[in-house]
Amino acid sequence: RISSLPVLAQALRELENLLIRDKEALTRSASASSQAKKRGGASTKEPYNRTRYREYASDRKAAFADLYQFCFTLAKPPQARNIDLETAMALWSVLLTPRYPIVNDLITFLPVKGTYKGANKDIWNMVHEFCRVVDPSLSNYEADGAWPSLLDDFVTWMKSKTDDGAEAVPAKDEW
Repeated sequence: RISSLPVLAQALRELENLLIRDKEALTRSASASSQAKKRGGASTKEPYNRTRYREYASDRKAAFADLYQFCFTLAKPPQARNIDLETAMALWSVLLTPRYPIVNDLITFLPVKGTYKGANKDIWNMVHEFCRVVDPSLSNYEADGAWPSLLDDFVTWMKSKTDDGAEAVPAKDEW
């Protein structure tokens, strides 16, 4: 149970650090002792029940996938199959950009192309998959793969930028 807005804000920051920013999970003793320092006491009681946090920390990939799917469902209007492109880009910038900086280029590309108006569930899922498996240098992108045309067009646009003398996309570090 979360008993106050400050504790809720803390829980949300901790989940953001864990699932979106991919920071180290809190340990039982470290999280309790940091709270004790903030309160000026020696208490080791945690500010809220972190059972779910620890479940998420034990399988971050699944927890992030659940969060990602939840965001699509939350943003999609009732009875609709798509979310509008502006909403998709805003969510991608929050959910994906911290881990996958190439999403910034995708978000720049989409309004330039101008032909895409929304993201259906397939596009939503494939953007995440693209970020996970394709190197930011695009060296392992297979044009004859099963990528949606939106991503094919994006890769073509990115490669034309680097062919025109623009700065190349840096190689992917291990996430």
